[in-house]
Amino acid sequence: MICEWCEEGIVAESRDTVFWELPDGKLSIEINETPSIYCQSCGMNYQSEEIVKAIEDQLYLIDTRNMEKKLSYGELMSKPRLLKRNYFDFSQ
Repeated sequence: MICEWCEEGIVAESRDTVFWELPDGKLSIEINETPSIYCQSCGMNYQSEEIVKAIEDQLYLIDTRNMEKKLSYGELMSKPRLLKRNYFDFSQ
């Protein structure tokens, strides 16, 4: 796998804490143990496009009115959805 930032090939899968703004913009949350990619060349720690899309879709599809300010990636992804999928995503 090649780093998306520096385009070097020394990357490793990791778990990291990320901060995300809810779709309505009223709150930002801390998501622990998020699957990430760490580049040993440039030091960048980032999430793949698939993980970013999964988080954003989940935040659109769950009830965020009483959202915790801190939770794990697994806890976020296991929250019950109000809809089966993101019907506003026309890229599918």
